[in-house]
Parts: sequence; structure tokens; C-alpha cells
Amino acid sequence: MKKIGNFRNKSFTFIVLIFLLINTIFIIYSCTKEAEIFNTNYQYNPTPYDLNSPPYFPTNLNIPEDNPLTEEGVELGRYLFYDGRLRGYSGTNPDSLMSCGTCHLQEYGFKCGLNHPKFPEGQTYGITGLKTPHFIMPLINLVYNNEGYLWNGSLSPRNPNPDMQSLESFVSVVIEDPYEMGGSIEKAVQVISSIDFYPPMFEAAFGTPEVNIDRIEKAVAQFVRALVSFDSKFDRYLRGEEQLTDSELRGYILFTTEEGADCFHCHGGAGTPLFTTNLFYNNAKDSVFTDPADRFGFTRVLADKGAYRAPSLRNIEFTAPYMHDGRFKNLDEVINFYSEELVVSPYVHSLMHKIDDGGAMLTPKEKTDLKNFLLTLSDHNFINNPKFSKPEELP
Repeated sequence: MKKIGNFRNKSFTFIVLIFLLINTIFIIYSCTKEAEIFNTNYQYNPTPYDLNSPPYFPTNLNIPEDNPLTEEGVELGRYLFYDGRLRGYSGTNPDSLMSCGTCHLQEYGFKCGLNHPKFPEGQTYGITGLKTPHFIMPLINLVYNNEGYLWNGSLSPRNPNPDMQSLESFVSVVIEDPYEMGGSIEKAVQVISSIDFYPPMFEAAFGTPEVNIDRIEKAVAQFVRALVSFDSKFDRYLRGEEQLTDSELRGYILFTTEEGADCFHCHGGAGTPLFTTNLFYNNAKDSVFTDPADRFGFTRVLADKGAYRAPSLRNIEFTAPYMHDGRFKNLDEVINFYSEELVVSPYVHSLMHKIDDGGAMLTPKEKTDLKNFLLTLSDHNFINNPKFSKPEELP
């Protein structure tokens, strides 16, 4: 009986040892796996995003050091840009969904356009029904702009409001602004975090699967900076790949000379391939100025009354209606305005050299030539590029 007792004790001890060994191995394995999951030092190696800018484009890019463009970041930004749940709504009611892509349509140069299914005549309004103060600007070549964004340039590092200093910070403004998405940052983070598709994309873009507003801002800003356009007929002409017609060449001369249409002072000449200086001008549209969101509304400099950014003329064929208030519905109206409809006021910019004559006084043939040149700035590859398009299926 004593031998049997000893045997039982040894067996029990052996079983306990085996149990402890297995338990120890399990704990070590679990800790190792946990360390792998939460290890922020794993090989995070995002792919740099190449804008492929042509050699005649600016090299001073508006890219923050803490948010370089990567393939993974831009792709994540593309999904977020088009996801109507970004405002913090997890349902499926289309009336409660709104994304950046709701207003900024690719086929209109990432502007609203005249034929928007939701916003007739190109006048956008927020989820609450409040109309946006200005007609929205197209999202084209913003990465080359170092003078501030929006019609009045108030989205700028020079703005004392930290929420209005960069494309990144503006993403949060858009999410919460009742004139736009009218949502909640806290709910936006919760909703995006809850969608299984997104955490792996955040990990690919930023190194860990954490979803937070800083990363959402950075991803959307990366995508917007990636929206570059430089493959128009005029670009191919500059590269020696295509010829302009006689009418287009005459229009180019009109565009770039003071004796002609005098467009180049604000929109740049041969040495300004963006077709904007990105600066601000009172271009003689009005004599009374009541808009609180003009350039004066931001700078409080009297000379800035009635002044707005000179937008890029690239893809102008697609970006009607024109001006900050959408007053011109087509290019013919714009050309007629600059030809003979300028309005005198104390605040007209000094570069509007044709003001005393009421405009450039173009002949019908000159108007046609100028329009034909402007149409050479259309980049059909840009408005059809699948890298910039809404994903075929959102998660």
C-alpha cells in the first residue's frame, strides 16, 4: 500500500509539473503574440508617393514634414474622401451621409459643377441645409500652393486660428461645420474604427491600426495633395508632343500679353504653368462690397475689399460656374466680362490695366481664339484617372 501511495504521489507531482510546463509555454506564447501585436517597432515601410511633376512645374511643395505622401496614405485618404460615414454616421440613409466627394466631383475637376444631382447650378449646402458662403473651389494642384487656401486665403499658417492653418486641420473643420458635413469628430473616429476594413489600412499607412482624428486628417490631406493635373493639350505642346492650332496659338498670345486679353497678370504667363499666381485680386466685378468672407474679411487690409483668389484656369472647361459667387455659367460670359463689363471701384487691383476702357475690348474672333486656348488646358486624364475616383465599393 505504501508503494501504491508513493506511486500516486509521484504521478500527481508529474501531472502538476506537466501542467505548469504547458501553462508556462502558453503564457510565453501569448505574451510573444501580444508583443507582436502591439510592437510599434516592426518593419513599417510605406511606399513614397511620386507626384511625377513635370520639370516646368514648381518644386516648392506644400507637404508638411510630419505628413509625407505615401502610396498607402493616399489610398486610405481616397477611401475616406468618398466615405459618407466620415461625418460620424453609421447608418445607410443617403440623406444622412455626406463625404468630401459629395460636393467635389472628379468629372468637374473636383468642383461641384453645374449639373450636380444634388446641388443645382453648383451651389452647395451642408447636411443641415445651410448654403456654403461661396461656391466651392476645384481641388487641383493644391500641393503647389503656398499662399493659403479658399477664396480668401484664410486657410493658411498665418491664420491665428489653429483649426484654419493647414489642409490637415481643415478636415476636422469640414466634418463638424454645419455648412458642410455637420457631424462629430468623436463619432467619426468611432464609426471609422468600427469598420473592419479600415484599421489594416491605417496600419499600412501609419504603422499601427489605431484610428484617430490626426490620422484621418493626414490621410485625407494626402489624397487632396495627390490631385495633380498636368497632362492637357497645352502640356503636350510644351513637351513637344502636340501642336496647337493657329486659333489656339493666337489665343495664347492674347492670354499672355497686355495688349491682348491681359490675363497673365493674375493667372500667370509662360513661366507660370499652374495658370494662377495663387494671389488675391479685386478683379472689377462690383462697386459695392458686403461679403464678410472676402480677402478683407481675413486680412482687414482695406485694399483687399472685394478681393478673391485667382483660381487656376487648368480644367476650366469642367469647373463652371465661375467666380466666388458662381455668377458666370459658361466661359463665354467670363470672356465677355473681361472684354467689356469691368466695373470701376476704389478697390480694383492695380493690375487690372484695362479698367479705364471697361475691359480688353476683344473682337468676336479674339474671343473665340482666347476660348480655344483656354480649352487646351483641359486634362481629360485627370478627370478620368481611377487613382482619384470613388472606389467601386466602399467597405
